[in-house]
Amino acid sequence: MISMTELIHLTEDNIQRNPVLLLGNEAIARGAVEAGIGFATSYPGTPSSEVGDTLSRVVDDLGIKFLYSVNEKVALESAFAASLTGMRSLVFMKHVGLNVASDPFMSIVYTGVRGGLVVMSADDPSMFSSQNEQDNRHYADLAHLPMLEPSNPQEAKDFIIAAFELSEKYHIPVLFRTTTRVSHMRGLVNMGSIPEINNARRKFVRDPKRFVSLPSNAIGLKKELMNKIGDLTTESDLSVFNNVSTDMVSNIGAITSGAAYNSLMDAITDHSVEMDVMKIGFTNPLPERRIADFLRKHEKVVIVEELDPYLETKIRAIAQMNRINTTIYGKMDGYFPLSYELNPDVVIDSLSHIIPVNDYSPGNKISKNSQIAPRPPVLCPGCPHRGTYYAVKRSVKMANIKDPIYASDIGCYSLGTYDPFDEADTIISMGSSIGVANGFSMVTDQKVIAFIGDSTFYHSGMPPLANAVHNNLNMLVVIMDNGTTAMTGQQPNPGEDRDYNGKPVTPIPLEDVVKGLGVRNVFIIDPYNLKESLITINRILHETGVSVIISRQECAINRDRKLRKKGVMEVYVVNQDKCGKCMNCVENFSCPALFVESGEIHINPSICDGCGVCAEPLVCPFKAIEVRK
Repeated sequence: MISMTELIHLTEDNIQRNPVLLLGNEAIARGAVEAGIGFATSYPGTPSSEVGDTLSRVVDDLGIKFLYSVNEKVALESAFAASLTGMRSLVFMKHVGLNVASDPFMSIVYTGVRGGLVVMSADDPSMFSSQNEQDNRHYADLAHLPMLEPSNPQEAKDFIIAAFELSEKYHIPVLFRTTTRVSHMRGLVNMGSIPEINNARRKFVRDPKRFVSLPSNAIGLKKELMNKIGDLTTESDLSVFNNVSTDMVSNIGAITSGAAYNSLMDAITDHSVEMDVMKIGFTNPLPERRIADFLRKHEKVVIVEELDPYLETKIRAIAQMNRINTTIYGKMDGYFPLSYELNPDVVIDSLSHIIPVNDYSPGNKISKNSQIAPRPPVLCPGCPHRGTYYAVKRSVKMANIKDPIYASDIGCYSLGTYDPFDEADTIISMGSSIGVANGFSMVTDQKVIAFIGDSTFYHSGMPPLANAVHNNLNMLVVIMDNGTTAMTGQQPNPGEDRDYNGKPVTPIPLEDVVKGLGVRNVFIIDPYNLKESLITINRILHETGVSVIISRQECAINRDRKLRKKGVMEVYVVNQDKCGKCMNCVENFSCPALFVESGEIHINPSICDGCGVCAEPLVCPFKAIEVRK
């Protein structure tokens, strides 16, 4: 498989003759490069992370300015500023990230842009790596801006180029929405040429009446925005991204978009269902005239979409406004599920309740996941968070603290929810652990302990900590500092002294930030040293006011890479002659490298990363875990 770095060195003739297998997110990055972006930024979040991982490898060679921002709001504001200088700019995030960025998002649609500005939102149906399932198509309606939705990697590349052109034509940001299946599917992509990037410093030309969002200016800007939407409706009707794949082979039609199109086509192809399919790629504003024409030609029309009945609600309105009597089926009348992503089995079962399907009876669908045993996620072998959770739980027990409240957050450490740690009573959103701890400390006498990661703390943990200090609240905040944004793929954060390509940047030490916010009780522990961690945590549990523990140890994945490169990786074994079979290491420390076989505890050498924490007496009192000789 060819890398993105290699792609930029291929000639235009080569890449046009030879399609390349790309991940959807890689295709988006490639499309942005072909569109001539000069600026890109993000806060990493699955399922959008690979866009940044891909761009970060090529931006220096291409002269594109790129940065990982502290959060999505800052990312969008930065991209907006770059666009005001005439530079094409891309900002990308997962669906909940757009919630964080929604404040400027709503306003910049009024002011408009100069250089093309595309906002990518990657939704996560079925919540594979998210705390909720939301349909960000509604943001297009809420903000009154155009939206494009690809259904495969080729469209992902082509649509994002068109999104920049659309943005500049109407001087408006464009919402580019994907879902997990589109972002993470692989497909052959025909490449285009990469333009020469003008990376010279730009000059911003003032226009306060447009870019200063005072009420007196916003009144006029709203009127201009609504005029743009009218023009964009005509644009959508003419768009090649809205098309009918078959025409009048049946009196039954389907209207669909995005990943749902793939599930629909697989379903009707596998079961030889004849129906006309209209695929919509330009989903806001909808191509009203073309939809009305499609409805008139069919007795029945099925709306196939994931999550909310977004298309269905609008299409039913189009039918009513045009007095079209076609029978419409979808989510609103119960034929399709309102939650989770679709697949061909779900689609064909839903269709079978509407039309006859060859060799299929309603209710016969078989879940392909039903035969797979559930596998709860676990912390990696050697993860420093395991030592932190183990030490906190033992300390709380030793201090005889009854009914502690654990407020946790978004990141790898959210896995502390699971047994044997069970140290998460709330997880809401990025940075919410400290905010929730504020409320608990105000209304209960229970001990409140908040867990938050270093990247999440920089993202949105500082304001609630300042709030706690200012209001003299009582809580313990544990910042789990593994030196990276780990869950999304080890992207950098402001605590590091190197950027995504290893270039020096100015680090912002967590302890300096915490002390600067007024916290007096600040302690740093090494979670690999359980004895010292226990002593420190036990002492702090009896403190009043706001205390902060920074549990600092490098992410195991990054640590392992360095050790393997140096050839100094150690692994551990259990000395069966010493083992007392107490099971503490398996049941309470619970590293996935530990397992029980025939009544004996063993360590899997292929995944042990040699952190050595399990060998400490607080985990193995018999000192039976030793370095393999």
